[in-house]
Amino acid sequence: MEDGTVESPGYCGDTDPDYDVRQWDTRADCEVRQILDRIADKWSLLVIALLDQCSMRFTELKREIDGVSQRMLTRTLRQLERDGLVQRTVYPTVPPRVDYALTPLGASLHTTIKALVTWTENHQNEIASARFAYDRRAAEDAALVAANA
Repeated sequence: MEDGTVESPGYCGDTDPDYDVRQWDTRADCEVRQILDRIADKWSLLVIALLDQCSMRFTELKREIDGVSQRMLTRTLRQLERDGLVQRTVYPTVPPRVDYALTPLGASLHTTIKALVTWTENHQNEIASARFAYDRRAAEDAALVAANA
């Protein structure tokens, strides 16, 4: 970096070959971790997936997302709107009608999420086998420790 230039807020790295990807994990001024935390939580993923199909009202989203509280859904929608992923449209009716839809940015994120889901579906049997093998080894290790105690 040249003398007199300042890194922008949220600057997390550069193209330096010695760049440590873990540095954004601990830097308070880096937004990458905040964004990842937001978009990777289960409620955000479900909202984004549902809104990819069509715009929805709050009550429709709440009905479709099993287990989400009204407070958590409100919070999630506000955060996604703040991040530019969801657009909130209020219609001047009595009572007011509010629809939520993905923005183009949100739709591009859905493409990435869909790829992750597809990967999961394609590898779920391998993951199940790995879990079974791990659990079997852990049980064998526990039995061995108990036998030697």
